[in-house]
Formats: sequence, C-alpha cells, structure tokens
Amino acid sequence: MTPAGTAQPRNEGVDGTVLGDDGLARPPWAAVDPLLREYYDSEWGVPVRDEQGLYERICLEGFQAGLSWATILRKRPAFRQAFLDFQPDAVAAFTEADVERLLQDPGIVRNRLKIRAAITNAQATIALRDREGLVDFVWQFQPRTTPRPASHAEIPTQSPESVALSKALRKQGFSFVGPTTMFALMEAIGLVDTHLLDSHRRGSSGVWTG
Repeated sequence: MTPAGTAQPRNEGVDGTVLGDDGLARPPWAAVDPLLREYYDSEWGVPVRDEQGLYERICLEGFQAGLSWATILRKRPAFRQAFLDFQPDAVAAFTEADVERLLQDPGIVRNRLKIRAAITNAQATIALRDREGLVDFVWQFQPRTTPRPASHAEIPTQSPESVALSKALRKQGFSFVGPTTMFALMEAIGLVDTHLLDSHRRGSSGVWTG
C-alpha cells in the first residue's frame, strides 16, 4: 500500500525531496501531513512477509483505486475493525449479508465491488496455502534491479513484474489487482525501492541497497 501512482498526494511544482524541520529529506507527499509522514518514516517500503499483513495490503491497495492513499490511511483503523483485522479465514466466511452490512459502514470505502473483492481475495489467499502460499507467491516477482529515481518524474507506475504479478493473481482468483495497483503494492512491501535517492529512507528495506 503506497501513495505512488496517479492518486499520489503531492505538492505541485516540487519534484525532488523536501527537507523537514527535523533535517530529514522526504518526498513531497510525505513532507507535510503528520499521518503520511509517520507512515513514510516507519512503514512504507518495509518488507511484509506474513500472510495476514500481505492480504491486508492487497485489499487496501484495491480500496485505494481512484482515491488518495491519505484517505485509506485515515480509514485504516475502521477497515481493520470491519474486516476483522484482515484475517483471511474470517473474511473468507463473509456472506452477502456481511456485504450489505459493510455498505452501511461510514468508516470504510463503501464500494460493493471492492468489498466483494476483499472476500474473494481472502478465499484465494486460503487456496494458495495448498501451494507456496501468498507470501512466496507474491515475492517470486521481485525484480533483479530496483528503480533509482532522483525525482518523482522518474518513478514508474508499473513494471513488467507488476504486470506479471497482476496476471498471476487474477489467474488465482484475485480481483482489483491491476498492474498499477500491484506496482504500488510492490513499493509498499519492499519488493522494489522507489524512495528518491536523497531520501533518508533510501535503502531502508534491507532488500535493496543504494
């Protein structure tokens, strides 16, 4: 789950990092809003290698489609309550009655297709346990190299690996996992490092250096 892509909040006219009052360089989208700043400093780009955490990120990236990440981040506590902390086994058992209940919940994004996608994605996550599991399935699409952007304009919105991951997940029954959404996921979970080169978080995932 990442603010990168078409829905990324950003300061127009600023394409490099912004020096914060703490002396640390961050991209514009993480330089002002305290919630986004904390997310950037502590979570975005940190490897996610547990099933529940990865399932949650896939769902929230899907809910973000067409919206800003700030909106999803502010609603995340409500999402976690509504979807039982994104435990795949619990969400997979949701019924149409649960869909109708969630459509009345003002704390989340009330989109029927996205809510149903969270349920089918939980079921698909469980099905993958008979194979390599969701985590290994997603991480097999780690590219051989990562972008090295000096400015926001140099950050791609998708890649051959995100296209391949999207196709593979769709084949397994997942939905709301388009190539752009999957590239945002890859950024958020450390599969690629798109921190700007002079950001204080560059290389912080431990997956990529430099």
